[in-house]
Amino acid sequence: VYCDYNAGAPVRPEAAAAVARALEAGGNPSSVHGAGRRVRAMIEDARETLAAAVGARADNVVFTSGATEALHLAMASAGAASLVVGATEHDAVFEHATKLVKTDRIAPVDANGVIDLGALDRLLADAPKPALVCVQLANNETGVIQPIAKIAALGRSHGALLLVDAAQAFGRLPVDIADLDATYLVVSSHKIGGPPGAGALILALGAPFVIARFGGGQERGRRPGTENAAALAGFGGAIADATRDLKLESSRVAALRDSFEAGLPRDTIVFGAGAARLPNTSNFALPGIAAETAVIAMDLEGVCISSGAACSSGKVRSSRVLAAMGVAPDIAKAALRVSFGWNSTEADVDACLSALRKVASRRALVGAA
Repeated sequence: VYCDYNAGAPVRPEAAAAVARALEAGGNPSSVHGAGRRVRAMIEDARETLAAAVGARADNVVFTSGATEALHLAMASAGAASLVVGATEHDAVFEHATKLVKTDRIAPVDANGVIDLGALDRLLADAPKPALVCVQLANNETGVIQPIAKIAALGRSHGALLLVDAAQAFGRLPVDIADLDATYLVVSSHKIGGPPGAGALILALGAPFVIARFGGGQERGRRPGTENAAALAGFGGAIADATRDLKLESSRVAALRDSFEAGLPRDTIVFGAGAARLPNTSNFALPGIAAETAVIAMDLEGVCISSGAACSSGKVRSSRVLAAMGVAPDIAKAALRVSFGWNSTEADVDACLSALRKVASRRALVGAA
């Protein structure tokens, strides 16, 4: 039973079929012969599909190896004098900003994980200009959705550019680069049921872009190197399927998530429950049991979920996201994440709850002993 879609969704049949077609076609997409033209057409079809899905121009879609590379391309291209990032941003942005740039311009969040707009306003007022504001549309751990329209308006008032990381939101919420008023938008293939190894940076009209790598004319010179045609074709197939009936599918998955949370033990703490969240995500804690222990126990029951803790070099540390939200360390270390998706069913919810009840009962036995 797979309940970890935020880490990576199972590949959709449409995406797998597109990958197979591209592999069978063979050829280098930069070649002018028939085989090259056939695989080039697959890449360009995927580009058009993505552009239409996010309200962008196809020539402003830059395919990458994934969201991390796309985020770094945007940060390198903005020409910003300063970076302002949310306290709950993905490590691809947060660690870049705090370790490489050494920024202290980190916008705090409230107890639900929503950015403090007043603090952001003050940070932007003091930041060297132009600033680049980097914000996730929806958090990967909690699913909390940020008020991007208000953030964009603040940024514009200070002459700032806006980078929106939509890797978790795309395919689960409507995402339109103009509606978000974003300068840069980032999406990822494997989050929506496409193959890993593909993502994209989408540019607004007139967005700065600095070409810093050379060696080929691919991606209109913006990203040299032979394209991963099979992954990109699969990405296009996944986009078409994920966005076809988005409103209906979001409602279906939200019902699964709500049913799941209604069945959790009474003492469960659900993080971000007071804010708008992705329809598929539940981040919660069962007090009294370590997350890594619960994840292993759930795996032994045949249910795949993830922990709110990050693992680095074999050392488990509490979630930086939950710490930013003011969650006590002992509770944060018990954080678990369940996330549903395109292939999830009521049976998955029931199986996950059944396994969690077993884990909770063992917690009670340990406490009694």
